[in-house]
Amino acid sequence: MAALALPLTSCGSGSTPHHAATITPSESNPQETPPAPASTDMSSLKAASTNLLMRNTSFHASGTTTAFEGSRTEMWSVPGQGLHIHTTNSQTGKNGDIFCKDGATYTSAPLFADSLKQSGTASITVPPDLTDVYVKSEMPQGCASMYSIPENAKLTPEQDSSVNGAKSYGLTASNALTSDVYQVAAEGRSYLLQLGSTRDGRSSITTYDSFGEKFTVTLPPMDKTMPLKDFRNRVTGH
Repeated sequence: MAALALPLTSCGSGSTPHHAATITPSESNPQETPPAPASTDMSSLKAASTNLLMRNTSFHASGTTTAFEGSRTEMWSVPGQGLHIHTTNSQTGKNGDIFCKDGATYTSAPLFADSLKQSGTASITVPPDLTDVYVKSEMPQGCASMYSIPENAKLTPEQDSSVNGAKSYGLTASNALTSDVYQVAAEGRSYLLQLGSTRDGRSSITTYDSFGEKFTVTLPPMDKTMPLKDFRNRVTGH
């Protein structure tokens, strides 16, 4: 995955973190119809169609991430329940989890601290009594932004490919520093099948599958969550 969640984002190409997602129906109302994209070219229409389909469908995804070198991630998304990302660092053996629902993310405190260190933002030590706490952050662009195709992505026929035997067409969003190539099913329902990302010299590939299958996403209990401001006060003293 190109990025995980706030604060584990690396900004998408010409977008807000993680990727531009101007069409964001609420997870609690999966049948909500999104507004038409500002641009009505074929690339935008295809991206909007896939984004709406993915928001209304349960799915699983797995792969690597540019957020942490040597890490692998799994993601489960269930309309109405939210989204869960689990990370495993093969170099350190550390695991971490992120949950997202209704525009709020809940990141396990050790993973939150590691993300700050990885990004060069800060180096903090999580107190022992907070290691099982989840840090709550707001995600104004919505949870679906963690897998949505940005509106500025363009059809790139030279990137057309296949994923696990299924033909796909490529949509690319890129700038001078980053590149995201989305593989969308060319036949049948236009699910997002794969995302290949490059950021700051790091690359990742995420594959999406198990569309429509039954999963359960359960958020951390509220007594195990802590607002970002309160967590910052605890670890920095101000």
